[in-house]
Amino acid sequence: MAILHVTKENFQEVLESKKTVLLDFWANWCGPCKMLAPVLEELDQEEDILIGKIDVDAEEELAARFQISSIPALFVIKNGKIENQSVGYQPLESLKELIK
Repeated sequence: MAILHVTKENFQEVLESKKTVLLDFWANWCGPCKMLAPVLEELDQEEDILIGKIDVDAEEELAARFQISSIPALFVIKNGKIENQSVGYQPLESLKELIK
């Protein structure tokens, strides 16, 4: 499944997904976010989850809703509820543990 760019317009639809959702709050200027991007692409190929990327500069309302103060910030959502979260770069194996 392709990685989805999440905005306030499609956010509710993403939350209602039947799949586990991994939200990645990121920005173009963030070095660790750039390092994480290919790892998320690999995770997308290996796991049956929905990965949504939220640009904190473009989606300030969503960033405020999740109280984002550091990025990359990752949130695992199952059945519309936050099940797990992490801040900073994570290698593939750590991401797999995060979503379990």
